[in-house]
Amino acid sequence: MARSQDKEKPKARKAPIKIRLFRLLFDLLLCFLALTMVPTLVYRAINPPTTPLMWIRWAESGYKTDRPRALRQWTPLNKISPHLVRAVLTAEDQKFFQHGGFDWDAAEAALVHNLKSERKIGASTISMQTARNVFLWQGRNWFRKALEAYFTFLMETFWSKDRILEVYLNVIEWGDGVFGCGPAAQAYFKRPAAKLSPYEAAWMAAILPNPRKWSIDNPPKNVEVRQARILNSMGKIRTPAKS
Repeated sequence: MARSQDKEKPKARKAPIKIRLFRLLFDLLLCFLALTMVPTLVYRAINPPTTPLMWIRWAESGYKTDRPRALRQWTPLNKISPHLVRAVLTAEDQKFFQHGGFDWDAAEAALVHNLKSERKIGASTISMQTARNVFLWQGRNWFRKALEAYFTFLMETFWSKDRILEVYLNVIEWGDGVFGCGPAAQAYFKRPAAKLSPYEAAWMAAILPNPRKWSIDNPPKNVEVRQARILNSMGKIRTPAKS
């Protein structure tokens, strides 16, 4: 009896540190996948209610109450003027329906150009821009670019091309405090996005690289040239069948 009482209970052995580290990393990976894949799958069918950029612009404005922080007007792709679709594809990503999210030829050309010139150019596809606008923040560091590539891969895997294009046209910044093609069409031409003419659509696409600086009302010469080039090239672009 005394002997049994004197016996100590065996202590639980701790897992080796390598196993504990592996479990921690595995748990972090599962959390990362959940936090990234769930919203990607949700936005496949449900429209994003807001974007990080909208909140950033609100903070930059000094938290003004009149700054938009929600996407209140959503225009389905089949309700957007096909002229605007063609103009944006012409200006931003002519191979959109051919590539899998990344235009490697454009990326190589941009790399060669940037090595030789102080004026840097990008090679972001519409898919990459959509990933950045919906899920991330603006910036040029490698960590953000890696996340952008990851979300682009997810979107190209789980979304259709039409869905990517629809979300892009409804979330991108089209001017100071103007987000999405619907509000932009009203702000610039006093009409819905479905009623835009080829001329108007080309103007909207022409200012996209720098919409807060370039104005449709008083455009610089280079934007006028860009608008004319887009207008002349729009007929060569393939658009979604339903648009």
